[in-house]
Amino acid sequence: MATTHEVLGNLKLVYTIYALFIISLVGWFAYRVTKPPTSTKTWITPKVFYSYLALLVLTGVGIHILTYNKIPWVAWELKKHMIKPDKVVEIKVKDHKFILPDVKPIVLECNEKVKFNVTSDDLTYGFGVFRKDNSMVFQMQVIPKYNNEILWTFTESGNFDIMSTEYSGPKGNWMKVENAIRVNPCYKKVALKESK
Repeated sequence: MATTHEVLGNLKLVYTIYALFIISLVGWFAYRVTKPPTSTKTWITPKVFYSYLALLVLTGVGIHILTYNKIPWVAWELKKHMIKPDKVVEIKVKDHKFILPDVKPIVLECNEKVKFNVTSDDLTYGFGVFRKDNSMVFQMQVIPKYNNEILWTFTESGNFDIMSTEYSGPKGNWMKVENAIRVNPCYKKVALKESK
């Protein structure tokens, strides 16, 4: 499975190209509006204009349909009630502190389905898991008195930090637990042929 870096990098490229085509339509329209009325000849007829507009709409819808399953967490989120997690991690947040399970770091296996259940007793917080380069793996909002769940499969190994991703007052800036999660190395299983 692709990492969030790969998926979002590819989507960024696709949407940038798409946005440039939309900007070209806006630019052409602005040019036509400001053009002196004496020069009315153009190769862009209403038929060409509306065909281009229809192509942009179809392309945009097509991009969304083709890419919604490329983002790994979309499929998990839609089917999470049918997926049995391999591990459940309970985390509490109170007084601007993450209260982790007794064992720190939380040790997970690569490609293991993990359900994080994060609860808050007082404020709305954010729960974000970050790589060492401070790029985000995932995040969710933590609402008080509610089981805030997210299902995740780590496809990369290493140590990860937990940080709050929501404003919860001035103390919220310091809500960080370094090396809170360790994902064991990802090994590919290789089947060996038996010799006769």
